[in-house]
Amino acid sequence: MRPADLAREHGISTQAIRNYERDGCLPPAERTPTGYRIYTELHASALRAYLSLVPAYGHATAGSVMTALHAERLDEALTELDRGHAQLLRDRETLTAVREAVCHLTDDGAATGPGLPAPPGPRSVGEVAHRLGVTPATLRAWEAAGILAPARDRATGHRRYLPADVRDAELAHLLRRGGYPLDRIATVLRQIRAAGGTDELAAAVDGWQQRLTTRGLAMLTASARLADYLALRPGRPNGLDLKGT
Repeated sequence: MRPADLAREHGISTQAIRNYERDGCLPPAERTPTGYRIYTELHASALRAYLSLVPAYGHATAGSVMTALHAERLDEALTELDRGHAQLLRDRETLTAVREAVCHLTDDGAATGPGLPAPPGPRSVGEVAHRLGVTPATLRAWEAAGILAPARDRATGHRRYLPADVRDAELAHLLRRGGYPLDRIATVLRQIRAAGGTDELAAAVDGWQQRLTTRGLAMLTASARLADYLALRPGRPNGLDLKGT
């Protein structure tokens, strides 16, 4: 196959094919005596796998998985996928708690906060950042945007995140990954704190639910494409039949 043959299937440019090979997302191509690249079904399968990984896990993880495979680091590639699935599960669990909170606010009108699982406080900014997998600077930026409002220790001036603050941070992190801007997240959290209308929060939850469903389905497709590719690669580990035949 030529680069154009691979590119045509996905509606991308031949330069993109060359870039993917350069970056290690495709295995190296053989060359003709005159220097032209020769691609095979192995390369076509690798391209399908890579392009299916992108919507499921993001460009960075997709590239890491493919380059790890081509460096014969299968376990490293699988670990990258595991992290994506673990994050999806965490998002689902957090979303469930947020949805329950919306129902609680709607039914009772009580200013009890979003009801997310949170450790007993107080917690430092570093501890909360570690819990969410973000930097302390990110939490401080959210505070400046009016999303978080942790108290300060009177003696040291350090931030003290109580359980309600941790719950706010969890919800902010969820919505941020869903692509919501900081000002909208601040509005949602103000609604929760005031136990006012929950229409905007409910809309955000519904939108994020659809995103999680779409990502979960994309992961299934990516798994199938990746299994197809691994089955074609020479010397697959331990003689495993990755197609299950």
